[in-house]
Amino acid sequence: MPEASSARIVRFGVFEADLASGELRKNGSRIKLQEQPFQVLAMMLERPGEMVAREELRSRLWPRDTFVDFDHSLNTAVNKVREALGDVASNPRFVQTIARRGYRFIAPVQADSKSSSAVIAVPAAAPREHAPVHPELEVPVPHRGLTRGLFILIQIMYLTFYLEALFRWQGVHRIADEFMPGWGATAILIAVLVTGGIGIPLRCYLISGAGFDHQRLGDKFQRLFPAILAMDELWAIAPFLLAEKIGFGAAFAATAGLLYLPFSERSLIRLAYAQQKP
Repeated sequence: MPEASSARIVRFGVFEADLASGELRKNGSRIKLQEQPFQVLAMMLERPGEMVAREELRSRLWPRDTFVDFDHSLNTAVNKVREALGDVASNPRFVQTIARRGYRFIAPVQADSKSSSAVIAVPAAAPREHAPVHPELEVPVPHRGLTRGLFILIQIMYLTFYLEALFRWQGVHRIADEFMPGWGATAILIAVLVTGGIGIPLRCYLISGAGFDHQRLGDKFQRLFPAILAMDELWAIAPFLLAEKIGFGAAFAATAGLLYLPFSERSLIRLAYAQQKP
């Protein structure tokens, strides 16, 4: 029985790869894919369901006397393969990343042998032993429902902060006046009112975006992140307004956690809405 490695044409889903001519087609139409990305795809198609090590790819694509940024070049090649296949690294249908080790073609394939036009079924990939890895953070990607849920909880927390401060603005002014009497307290109150007023619709937007799983939320959040970071860092000092009640140590600890929280928000968004990168 002909093996996938000896096949001339390999089919998977709506795609067809001609290993002899170096062409990739989708529903019969040729898809533009450069030589090196196609070689990466071909190596995986020759061994479907098996891990192809990064070193194997390096040896095939770049001889030892070639001076090149191997990691960047390989990542770029795999990224182009994924783009051509419409694949996503965080939830792959074709190319699975094995963290820091290599890649595996996980979709079922069919191969036409060189000596026969009969279609040969190639076993599908074995059950995944490794969780998908985020292409940038290099950590296993958790269930998207978990990351989106945690992100929504953070937004609800900030929304509660804003509403509480706006409803009790006189108390905020009184506490601020104890630390910075006069214009200082007024400036703090104005900052609280302005950022709270802006923050309420912003948090509602983020809650609805994550709740309804808006697929462009990742891009939107990255654009909004500088403003979100500035607001969150400002509100991080809020626990010191309650220092007399909760103690200076507790206020300091709460502020330290809140200072890091916007970066946690960004990580959760990047995990839930990973880009198509290797």
